[in-house]
Amino acid sequence: MKFQRHNAIRELVAHALVANQDELRRKLRRRGFEVTQATLSRDIHELRLTKGPGGYSLPNGNGNGAGTHAADDGPPTAAEMMESFGLTVTRAMNQVVLRTSMGGAQPMAAALDREGWTDVVGTIAGDDTVLVICPDLKRAHEVETRLRKMLES
Repeated sequence: MKFQRHNAIRELVAHALVANQDELRRKLRRRGFEVTQATLSRDIHELRLTKGPGGYSLPNGNGNGAGTHAADDGPPTAAEMMESFGLTVTRAMNQVVLRTSMGGAQPMAAALDREGWTDVVGTIAGDDTVLVICPDLKRAHEVETRLRKMLES
């Protein structure tokens, strides 16, 4: 089991932005690995992962700390940010409220702004909440549906 978990961690770090241990734990859970924080810390140490501004990296330099995002020189997409920080999505009239993990709202809002969705007028971010403002109810419903799909995948 440990071998499979270590392989999953290597794959996650090499192919996706993994900013912190809680995010890595959630991604592992989605793959069927339930781990405690202590086990995950031990795994990170054993795999010799390093953590930089771009998240965790493998010892050979692969991973987002020095890897894929630096290579394609593009910022993370809204879908990637949703996978990393998204918790809940709720529509309120022509607005969508997106709850994130602590500190995730501003990078999430920036990613949404970069998407250039025509059905989003703008975003406002706090620490763990993003307010997505849409021009009308119909488009707010479409944005809510799109964000929910990102959250569930």
